[in-house]
Amino acid sequence: MKSPTTKAGKPRGRPRSFDRDAALERAMRVFWRQGYEATSINDLTQAMDINPPSLYAAFGDKERLFLEAVERYGCGPGGAANDILRGEPTAHRAVERLLEKAAHEFTNRSHPPGCMMVAAATTCTAASDHLQSSLADLRASSEAALRARIERGIEEGELPAGTDGRALARFYVTVLQGMSLQARDGASRKSLLATAAAAMRAWPDPKTRK
Repeated sequence: MKSPTTKAGKPRGRPRSFDRDAALERAMRVFWRQGYEATSINDLTQAMDINPPSLYAAFGDKERLFLEAVERYGCGPGGAANDILRGEPTAHRAVERLLEKAAHEFTNRSHPPGCMMVAAATTCTAASDHLQSSLADLRASSEAALRARIERGIEEGELPAGTDGRALARFYVTVLQGMSLQARDGASRKSLLATAAAAMRAWPDPKTRK
């Protein structure tokens, strides 16, 4: 009696047969475009070109996949801020470049509009408390880096001694978030650059003493 033959190419415990990095990139773009809540497992598996078991095996679940996508965003399209804050000689130029860079990135047609982090904040509901907390921590870290650069400018005499570094940092973070929302609503790069220029006119005059 002949033993049953096993079809070639379908061994038990078949190894992963997709590019995990490329799949994560595609997942990031889906989350970026649709937000966390509106993105279904079906949306993700179609975009990533994998089946649900492969998604769960490689990434755990939707929430962990989202957090990994956020991390990827922070190391890629959303990762220029720290380099700008460290690299510019003055706080004024650092903030100006940050806004200008945002205007270009938020309207870059090679990826979804706006900032993924801001989009996520506006699309997560109370049912995603853990994600909201994680995102809030990341936003707080970004604001702290901006505040540190501004306060260094105060110490170096670039800004008036009485300048409230925390309030100024929060103001420019609010501007950046607004620019992201405008970009998602279709605002042009020219419009966002005009917003950036207007925001910089609010920069404290170093000759002013409080």
